[in-house]
Amino acid sequence: MPRGRCASCSTPSRWSPELTAGPGDRAGAQAGQGRGHDEEPTRPANPVRGAPPAPLEPLGEDERPAALRIAVAVCLLLALAIMIGAATVHDLSRHGGSLPGAVFLALVLALLAQGMYRRRYWAVLGFEALLAFQILVTSLALVVASTILAAAVCLISIGGAGWLFWKLVRVMGRIQAGER
Repeated sequence: MPRGRCASCSTPSRWSPELTAGPGDRAGAQAGQGRGHDEEPTRPANPVRGAPPAPLEPLGEDERPAALRIAVAVCLLLALAIMIGAATVHDLSRHGGSLPGAVFLALVLALLAQGMYRRRYWAVLGFEALLAFQILVTSLALVVASTILAAAVCLISIGGAGWLFWKLVRVMGRIQAGER
């Protein structure tokens, strides 16, 4: 059996001379005159996947993409809203909350906002985890929505959080590219 062929069906393997030879080398490769052992074989173009994506370039010195700034603003607004809600509701325990719980949540969101502003990978990852949780819970709320307005609010929330989640994935990649 010729070298570079599959043992079970005798078709050329992906690195055999028949598949790695250029268009002009096809006749020579079929005659057994493939490339030398010193040369690295080139991969044939894959028409399904196309060219590999370009590597991500790290964030600049003071660069903060729009998605990152939006995420920081959302974190700060949520922390502020939680603190205002905790301070203005008179009987928080009757509504299922507590003042220490509200302070803890506001503090976590403020720390996430600060970490994202400083372009820390862990902060963006943590915020994305919160976004994923929010998308799941809001999707469940959509199932039991009893009015058109409630369903519309759920859909807007899912769409906005999904968009922000998707945009932050690339930001995380660029942050991680700068750490390497």
